[in-house]
Amino acid sequence: MTDYQLKDREKAILRFVIHQFILTANPVGSRNVSKKYDVGLSPASIRNIMSDLEELGFLNHPHTSAGRVPTDRGYRVYVDSLMDPPVLDTQMKQMINVNLGSASSDTEELLKITTHVLSDLTNQLALVTYPKFEQAVLEKIQIVQLSSTRILVVVTVKAGLIRTITLEISAEVKDEQILTVQQFLNEKLAGLKFSEIRNTFEDRIRDFNSESYQPIIRVFLDSVDKIFTDISSEKAIITGTKNILRQPEFIDHEQFQSVIELVENKDIIIHIMDKDDPLPDKDVTVTIGQENEDEKFSDYSMVTKEYKIGDLKGTLGIMGPKRMDYSKIIAAVVYIAEQLTQELTKQH
Repeated sequence: MTDYQLKDREKAILRFVIHQFILTANPVGSRNVSKKYDVGLSPASIRNIMSDLEELGFLNHPHTSAGRVPTDRGYRVYVDSLMDPPVLDTQMKQMINVNLGSASSDTEELLKITTHVLSDLTNQLALVTYPKFEQAVLEKIQIVQLSSTRILVVVTVKAGLIRTITLEISAEVKDEQILTVQQFLNEKLAGLKFSEIRNTFEDRIRDFNSESYQPIIRVFLDSVDKIFTDISSEKAIITGTKNILRQPEFIDHEQFQSVIELVENKDIIIHIMDKDDPLPDKDVTVTIGQENEDEKFSDYSMVTKEYKIGDLKGTLGIMGPKRMDYSKIIAAVVYIAEQLTQELTKQH
C-alpha cells in the first residue's frame, strides 16, 4: 500500500483507538471513543473516520465485534508519530538503579537481574543477548593444569569479560611447559581481535617448534576456533514467562502454547535480536508483527536496544503482544540498557 498522509482528525481518532485498545484489550467502537475522549465529533463522524482508517489499512474489524483493532500498520504510525513521548518516572528509575546497583560483579548475574527488572516493569518477556566477542580484544590467556592431560584455558578480553574452556591434551605435560607456552601465546596474541587470532594463529606460532611443547601447541591449533569464537550466538537470557502469560491475549490455549514454544526456542529469538541491530543513530529498535522476519513472531512486537562493555555490544529488550504500552516500554528499555552499560563499565 502506498504511503498515505493522515489528516489531523484521522491521526487523533487512530491515536484514541490504539490508546483504548492498549488499555482494555477489547475492540474499540465509535461510541466508546466519543464518550471517553473529548474529540468534538459526533459518534457518526467518528464512525466514518474509523471506517476510512480501516479502508486505508490502519484499523481492522474483527468479525465478531462492532469495534475495531489496530493493524501492524496502525501501530507503526502510532509508535513513529502519535504516542506520548517515552518517559520513566523518578520512582521507577530509582527502583531500577537500586536493583542493578545491588548485583554482584559477576556479569551473568547482572544480566539476569536486569532481565527480571525489565520483565517485572513491563509485564513482557525480557531478553538479553551476551556481548558479541567477535570484536573482543584479547588481554591475556592463562593456562591452568587440571591433570597431566587436561588444561583449563582462561581467556580475558579488554572489556574485563572472561571465558573458560577445558581442553584434553594427547600427552602428559609439566607445569613449566605450560608456563612457557602461556608466555609465548600472550606475547604473540595479546592486543589482537578474536577474528584476527583465528585467521592468523598458525602463522603466529610457526616459530615455536620445540618438540616438547608440541602437545600443548597442537591442542591450541586444533581448538583455535573454539577458544576464540563469538559466544554471544550461544547465550541469551529470557525471563518473564509468568508475567507475559498474565496478558489477556494468552487466555486462548493456542496462543499460550505458542509463547511457551518461543521461550523454549532461544535460537529464533537470538537470531531476531541480532537481526535487529540498531543503526548507529538509532536509540531503540521497535519491530511490530509482520515486520519480524520469522512468521512465528507475527503476533508479537519487539523493543530492543544495545548495551555496551567497552568495545563489546549486546542487545537488551522485550517481546510481547502487539497490544502493549509502547511509550512506557520504550522508556524502560532505553533507561535500563543505559544503566546496564554504566554498571558494566564500573565493574570492568
